[in-house]
Amino acid sequence: MEHGRLFLIPTLLGDSNIDEVLPASLKEKVGRLRHFVVEDLRTARRFLKKLDRDTDIDSLTFYMLNEHSQGEELPDMMKALVSGHDLGLMSEAGTPCVADPGALLVAQAHKENIKVIPLTGPSSITLALMASGFNGQNFVFHGYLPVENRDRKASLRKLEQDAFRNNQTQIFIETPYRNIKMFESILESCSPDTRLCIAANITTPDEMIRTLSVGEWKKQKPAIHKQPAVFLLYRY
Repeated sequence: MEHGRLFLIPTLLGDSNIDEVLPASLKEKVGRLRHFVVEDLRTARRFLKKLDRDTDIDSLTFYMLNEHSQGEELPDMMKALVSGHDLGLMSEAGTPCVADPGALLVAQAHKENIKVIPLTGPSSITLALMASGFNGQNFVFHGYLPVENRDRKASLRKLEQDAFRNNQTQIFIETPYRNIKMFESILESCSPDTRLCIAANITTPDEMIRTLSVGEWKKQKPAIHKQPAVFLLYRY
């Protein structure tokens, strides 16, 4: 029996117009799938209904893969693929497997010689880098920095040094409700000449992407509390 294929399905980054952010072909490709791996069932069902209002949600099979499930349903997902069912992997982060637990399933699919098909959609990390004005040929994405204040500041100082030493853009994210604490730590830890780009609510009507020096940021406070944001540091 021929194995199914694993489709990596992009979702919206916020309250965006779906026709402006996702390719028109996505509706047809996703519409053929009956099995989905999701982080959150409620938001996944809502997205599929927004993609196609005629979707019969109750006829679909959903598997959970998130930081809490730790891949407990992975054998069932793989069984579906090995049995010939195509499977769609959806993320809460826009693009699957980037700052997202979906990589666990993709790695297993490669081990089983199952075809993995990434579909086009928005990546907040890539879009932020594009709009930052920083080095797009040499960059590192660090995910989340330490939560503890002292460790976070030490990490920021190291990222600043790496940016200068390696001519390298440093990219990281934070849980939205801790954005202001991260912003304040950057102002306290980094040189006034270091450049900081903050990209929030990307692709939504409230999108804000701004690059200033740390010194200039000290004169203003961005409205990023509880807003999805990407932080980028760079130093010439």
